[in-house]
Amino acid sequence: MLQENEKKYLSVLSEKYPNKESASAELISLATELYLPKGTEHFLSDLHGEYEAFSHIRKSASGVIRRKLDMLFADKMSQKEIAELAAIVYYPEQKLAEKSYDDPVYEKIIPSLIELLSTVSAKYTRAKVTLALKVAGEYRRTIYELLYSGTGNVRGEHLYNCVKTVIRIKEAKSFTVAISSAIKRLAVDRVHIVGDIFDRGARPDKILDELMSERAVDIQWGNHDILWMGAASGSPVCIMGVLFNSLSYSNLDFIEIGYGISLRPLAEFATEIYLGTRIEPYYPKGDDGGVAIMRDNARLIAAMRKACAIMMWKLEGEVILRRPEFLMNDRLLLEKISGDSILIKNKEFKLLDFDFPTINKASPYELSARERAITEYLVKAFQSSEKLGRHVNFLYRFGSMYKIYNRNLLFHGCIPLDKHGEFLALDAAGGRRGRELMDFCDSVARDCHFADEGSAKKDFGRDFMWFLWCGKNSPLSGRERITTFERLLIDDEDMHKEPRNPYYKVWDSPTLAEKVLSEFGVGGVRSHIINGHIPVKKGDTPIKAGGKLILIDGGFCHAFLGRTGIAGYTLIYNSEGMRISAHEPFAGKDEAIKNNADIVYDTAVFESERERIKIIQTDEGKKIIDKISDLMLLKEAYEKGEITEKG
Repeated sequence: MLQENEKKYLSVLSEKYPNKESASAELISLATELYLPKGTEHFLSDLHGEYEAFSHIRKSASGVIRRKLDMLFADKMSQKEIAELAAIVYYPEQKLAEKSYDDPVYEKIIPSLIELLSTVSAKYTRAKVTLALKVAGEYRRTIYELLYSGTGNVRGEHLYNCVKTVIRIKEAKSFTVAISSAIKRLAVDRVHIVGDIFDRGARPDKILDELMSERAVDIQWGNHDILWMGAASGSPVCIMGVLFNSLSYSNLDFIEIGYGISLRPLAEFATEIYLGTRIEPYYPKGDDGGVAIMRDNARLIAAMRKACAIMMWKLEGEVILRRPEFLMNDRLLLEKISGDSILIKNKEFKLLDFDFPTINKASPYELSARERAITEYLVKAFQSSEKLGRHVNFLYRFGSMYKIYNRNLLFHGCIPLDKHGEFLALDAAGGRRGRELMDFCDSVARDCHFADEGSAKKDFGRDFMWFLWCGKNSPLSGRERITTFERLLIDDEDMHKEPRNPYYKVWDSPTLAEKVLSEFGVGGVRSHIINGHIPVKKGDTPIKAGGKLILIDGGFCHAFLGRTGIAGYTLIYNSEGMRISAHEPFAGKDEAIKNNADIVYDTAVFESERERIKIIQTDEGKKIIDKISDLMLLKEAYEKGEITEKG
């Protein structure tokens, strides 16, 4: 006999499968699905607001679509024609804008795209394809019929008649757009964003808008993301951090226009207090990482950046003083300023700027009345931004500190280790280490956003978000210290160094990599650490620890190009294995449309499978097996009369 809780569950399940036949049909469908090839996973990291490059990589699926086109048409088309067809898939509206409705090119384009769509959809059930075809709008039924209308002459005749009809009724262009949308939707089954959507680039808000439309996506928070999440949740120190970063790259439009947060009070304060002081160290950075002195409004932006820097250091001091467990007293630098110099570790350094009219020497970390008023205004502005709120809620709903998916461990920064390779206990997290530390960080990050206003959890959460951003050995920053003050105001390269946590030596050790994987309950064959955060330097490889760790910092940020020489890496994991793609700097959407320019310049298969991986071997397969088990119980309950059939 069924237990009472089992009967309640099966009764609920029977609402969806009301009789033995419907339960059996679903059971058979699911059992068949288990032996289809696993879906394609697309891994990206460190997008840093570079919307156009991100959007192009998603449209091209890091070369997946071009590779399919080469496979299908290498012996039928020239490379130039294939590149043109790929660009039509990526940007159909723009590529076809100047073609007439009856251009004979459609007679070749549409059948070719249907063939491509058939290839990318072959690994999915018809039910899944039907759902994906929703992006094709009113054309979805016709496209479905073209995919499943038989073979040989029957299919050829059906397709021929369809093409002739859409050309005759002047709908060939919109039909092609619909097919292209379906191809892009089905080329990738799941998207993983391994941190850092925000900062440096101009439009992180547009990246988030696009991610929110993805069919299946997960996000591992990066240090830049966590700073913005803290800001949206009302942390003053995080707000000053995000404004300082945005001013560093003159990226104010997406704050003021995208998120509707007016910076006028800050601009007025900076103009009045700082524009007449020394502001040269605070000029924004150019696209190449250099100083953009000649940029429009650069003096005002420099003054605003100086105002933010002073308030940020004061607010950081307040956090450090009330959270001694953060062990960051070495960052209490304002109290060490004397005249035009600062004393750090018994060594005196000349300051590039020492004109600080709002710093009270007797109480250096206390905000002035005007600074306090601006801070309070900004807290309200960030918390009341409707669009920022939606984006941050999305980051909480689909994001986490780490994710285990198909035996791979995904996280942005590091799992802190000590110099002996043991998991490091952080006082800031109550002595927790390893997986327990990451779970604690995840929980506190959620308290910052969801705990009751005025509660101890909320207050600690807001401070801890700043610690995650830049704290000593934080798993998201991965550094012993962040030297923002020194890099701005001290002309000494040694003082600019930010030593990394010993975790980064794991790159050279398969044994340490396996130790980290084991801590999270994975490891062995087909198990990897997939990491972001650190750009791969020129001449280095993104494949570390004997292939157990893969570094996929996207390198989208222009400021990193001098170090990397390329625009970073992305990763594709499909039923045939893993493939890493290296990217050229993106020349822009216009160049991609006009000259069919792509961004993938090199692709390497570094792990291939003898036999294609099936869904039964994946996390999705485990869920299907559980569902099959439930349906078997329901079927047996119907047969025994323990649950009454309907219909």
